[in-house]
Amino acid sequence: MTCVEKFIEIYGRTPEAESFCPYRVSPLGAHVDHQFGKITGLAIDQGIRIAYSPKRNSVIEIVSMNFPKRAQFTAATVPATKEGDWADHLRGATKILYEEYPIRMGLCGVIEGNLPIGGLSSSAAVIIAFLTALCKLNHIRLTPKELIMMAKRAENEYVGVNCGKLDQSCEVLCQKDYLLYLDTRDDSYELIPTPGNMKPYAIAIFFSGLERSLVNSKYNLRVDECKSAAYALMAFSGMDYGKYKDTRLRDVPYEVYEAYRNRLPEVWRRRAEHFYTEVARAEAGAKAWRDGDIDTFGRLMFESGYSSVHNYECGCPEMIRLYEILTETQGVYGGRFSGAGFKGCCMALIDPEYVDEIEQSVGRKYLKLFPELEGKYSFHLCRSADGVRVRNTDIL
Repeated sequence: MTCVEKFIEIYGRTPEAESFCPYRVSPLGAHVDHQFGKITGLAIDQGIRIAYSPKRNSVIEIVSMNFPKRAQFTAATVPATKEGDWADHLRGATKILYEEYPIRMGLCGVIEGNLPIGGLSSSAAVIIAFLTALCKLNHIRLTPKELIMMAKRAENEYVGVNCGKLDQSCEVLCQKDYLLYLDTRDDSYELIPTPGNMKPYAIAIFFSGLERSLVNSKYNLRVDECKSAAYALMAFSGMDYGKYKDTRLRDVPYEVYEAYRNRLPEVWRRRAEHFYTEVARAEAGAKAWRDGDIDTFGRLMFESGYSSVHNYECGCPEMIRLYEILTETQGVYGGRFSGAGFKGCCMALIDPEYVDEIEQSVGRKYLKLFPELEGKYSFHLCRSADGVRVRNTDIL
């Protein structure tokens, strides 16, 4: 059943519009956006859909097809703190928007996610799809940057995830058949077209069968470790520094890191090592994409995955082994964890000619190691896509 069909079942009428926000993958630029690093991204043709109609007096009434319990609140009465359920993302988004713009029209709607949760920025996609619908009903026109930052604030300030802007930027700015190359320090970006001389590729998603929540993972701890490394490097080198919360590794020149790296605690040194090498991989990857060199781009993805495991230290045994299987599989240009990597999925760029072999080989090897995940592990083939959009029901 689709969200439109569910809406009709609940409300007895056709929804007036549908908002769609794609999921994203970030081939290079893992775990550096919160430190103002450089990232690459692709939106994919799967994501979050919300079928909705207006509701008077700013009442928000939302049903999720993926989670139990209907959420209902008004724009003016969003709880000051989160309630600990799936709808916190919507409450946070409403609260942030209401602080800046009048919300007189609410909505009733049904949310549908069409891939398993974990690693594809589903939380950001829910927020952006919802914000887009709420803005449309209230005739609010947000710039792409406003939409990105409001969605980020909802996660940071309300949900409690210290994420950067990678997810939101990819889901708003990406275009089909273009690679997004973004500097998260100054928000400058380039949409790099897929060159005609590049070998054909498809985006493969390998869902581990393990769902995760960033709020309960070590995501926030890793952010703090990166900040601590930056703060210490500034102190060792005599650089001026301000508040800890405003400190980022991007503020520390690589030469300073090289000079003082051995004075850092080992854990902080590894986090910093990942940051500097990952930014370099994103820069090299952008050049490889412009040149149509997907083999080099894929090799950099595998290197990113290795650093994510050994320097950033994310991933659980299942995710790490899934990544390692990808490195051994013919037809895979490159792959790594998608998202924080503590659970969720791996993504890869693959040669379309090998789709069947890759699906069968990776699934067989993975489930041989983790047979208890039979029926939970899954493979999904995707293409690149445009960012968030709203459609009227006459073209649903």
